Amino acid sequence: MLGIGATSDATTLASQLWRTHAPSGPWLNFGGRCYNSTQELLLFTLHRHLLPEIDEIVIFSGLNDLTVGRLPEWQQGDHGAFWFCGEYFDKMQELRESNRKATAKILGRRHERRQTISTHADVRRDIPKVIDAAADLTLRHLDSWRRLAGPRARLSYVLQPMALWMRDRHAPQEQLLFDEIDRISKLGTWEELYGDISTKEVAQAFSEKLRAGCEKLAVRYVDLNPIVADAVTEKDWIYVDRAHYTDHGYDLVARIMAETLGLS
Repeated sequence: MLGIGATSDATTLASQLWRTHAPSGPWLNFGGRCYNSTQELLLFTLHRHLLPEIDEIVIFSGLNDLTVGRLPEWQQGDHGAFWFCGEYFDKMQELRESNRKATAKILGRRHERRQTISTHADVRRDIPKVIDAAADLTLRHLDSWRRLAGPRARLSYVLQPMALWMRDRHAPQEQLLFDEIDRISKLGTWEELYGDISTKEVAQAFSEKLRAGCEKLAVRYVDLNPIVADAVTEKDWIYVDRAHYTDHGYDLVARIMAETLGLS
């Protein structure tokens, strides 16, 4: 679940559910900034022993898996790439090099340093394959969620509303923020970095893959993008950036999600 953009913990998605839109039980957030589905599953697994019997699990996610799915194959491994994984690979490479120095002196060998941090030039451009890989990884982890949840828990996957997946025209305040973020970005504009996964066509293809997989796993699936789009106008300021919400946005998304999933 998301909290970036909220003015306090009280206005995050989990708090909006607990306080107003689904108050019959407490809602706890087991998400984290920039987490992919592997990290979300690990966080829940490591804390499962602290929780009582669970009635409801809602996984509100999607964009991060598609985003890191574009990182090059050599960063993907068995469990998908991670945000900032280049720093991890870089430090591991330093350790390997330090251990090789003694061997290199004895045998007279030189080892070339492998690339550890990817650049925009390294990202995968075959978007259908990126969609397949991101969906497959997400569904694999959903199967683990299903097993961890227990027989009485209801498990749902919600594809998060993202500004560019949801609508073509944005509230004036949103457009000002998007333009300013692009202006100050040191890496490039959103379109330059993520434009190829930000279209409605990509969102729909990703959504259909997830929907079909969730059906096989008997996991409820909802794509909130068209539902939220139908509930707002161009005057509704709900985004602080293209992925995260204002307080009003969190309240709106929490309400619509609770109504759609029948949360109480």
